Amino acid sequence: MANKSCGARATYPFGMVRSHLTLAALATSAVAELDVAAAASFGSGGASDFDSAIITGRDGRHWIIRVPCTEQAEAQQSADLVALRALSAGVRTRLPFAVSTHVGQTPIDGTRAVVYEFVYGSKVGLAAFDGGAQGLAASVGRAIAAIHNLPTSFVADAGLPNLSPVECLRASLSIMDRAAATGLVPAALLGRWERATEESKLWQFQPTVINGDLSAESFLSANGAVTGVLGWQELRVGDPARDLAWLLGARADVVSDSAFDAYAAVRGGHTDRQVRQRATLYAELEIAKWLLHGTETRSTETVDDAVEMLTNLVDNVRNDVMNPIGTQTMPTMAVDEVEAYLDRAERAI
Repeated sequence: MANKSCGARATYPFGMVRSHLTLAALATSAVAELDVAAAASFGSGGASDFDSAIITGRDGRHWIIRVPCTEQAEAQQSADLVALRALSAGVRTRLPFAVSTHVGQTPIDGTRAVVYEFVYGSKVGLAAFDGGAQGLAASVGRAIAAIHNLPTSFVADAGLPNLSPVECLRASLSIMDRAAATGLVPAALLGRWERATEESKLWQFQPTVINGDLSAESFLSANGAVTGVLGWQELRVGDPARDLAWLLGARADVVSDSAFDAYAAVRGGHTDRQVRQRATLYAELEIAKWLLHGTETRSTETVDDAVEMLTNLVDNVRNDVMNPIGTQTMPTMAVDEVEAYLDRAERAI
């Protein structure tokens, strides 16, 4: 399970940055049978939501220990643990990739250190798709389809959210209404989004199990194939299009096409014909959410950035007036724009 290590953070309520040696000691407290042979900081350095270290046992196995740095990270970790417990051994046998397992935890400074089995693979990242990584894109499409093919009963049994199409539509309308209230969303976009929400066929879909928070960074890969999926804190039953929206950030159409084609092949007759169109709407509404984040945090920089992105989006859709949401639509943001957005969002959290 990959993660960055923590740097300075003003909002961190739990203590100072912890070294990999401290984290190794916590790991042995969390997992009684763990015999540590080596430990190293895990991540790319800089500020992040977790202190993390990779632990090597004397048996050669690897583990990850994570300690949340903020209250928000602590809540995320708690939700992720609920989801990992819901993903039973039987459910996991249906997935063509690995999902980490929680193996122990111990209290520390008002929060808790959690130890997980290590999932092998390299972070994918949106840049991996630049230049036409069709094989990897197809593997990602198949991985997402496998999640959506899982039985919904285990999600209900775990008490996790179960959203109907109407509830998914209402959530989108709420974002639109709040964004419109800022007075900063171009009328052309509001009209485009309103027409999409009013098209009844767009919202006639069968809810599926979804990860709920997928991005390129969610995937681990090796030899051009997905080996693991990280971050399950938003696991629920909902709109499958939500897990596919980020794919529309791939610069080359052939990449997103490969992913969607592979997804449809695995889903077979269960794929609804409008899934890509709703994914387009969700991708565009991400910019509206970024605008709302800026207004709620009173960040002029974030608001200005979101307004610029909305302006660029208007230019794109004006050049594509024959393809409103509800028919075949073009990708809304280039890969470099999506990467920049995700980087700014991560720094703002």
